[in-house]
Amino acid sequence: MTYAPMLMVFAFAALVAGALLFIPKLIAPRRLTPVKAEPFECGKDPIAVAEGRFAIKFSTVAIFFIIVDIELMFIWPWAMLYRKLGWFGFVEMLVFLGVLMLGFAYIWRKGGLEWE
Repeated sequence: MTYAPMLMVFAFAALVAGALLFIPKLIAPRRLTPVKAEPFECGKDPIAVAEGRFAIKFSTVAIFFIIVDIELMFIWPWAMLYRKLGWFGFVEMLVFLGVLMLGFAYIWRKGGLEWE
């Protein structure tokens, strides 16, 4: 099995990540004025002032989905090589999944998955 395709994918991902970090430095405004620094919402004035606390449950669920995506990114190579890794790989994946399930249990216990 050759590792060239995986190396090309990694190189492409590194290139995209580098571009996403470097391009904003090129096009970002250099001299901020009060008008440029003012927050706006779709170019329209807000209808009403927000009152009370903003529920952050959506952000918690969004972060949970990102964690699941990262988990799948690590599970895919493991699934491709699970026979070669043997019991060591199996135990390592159980530890990895256990740590992620601790985070899931924390979110669940705090009520982050309940939509009212």
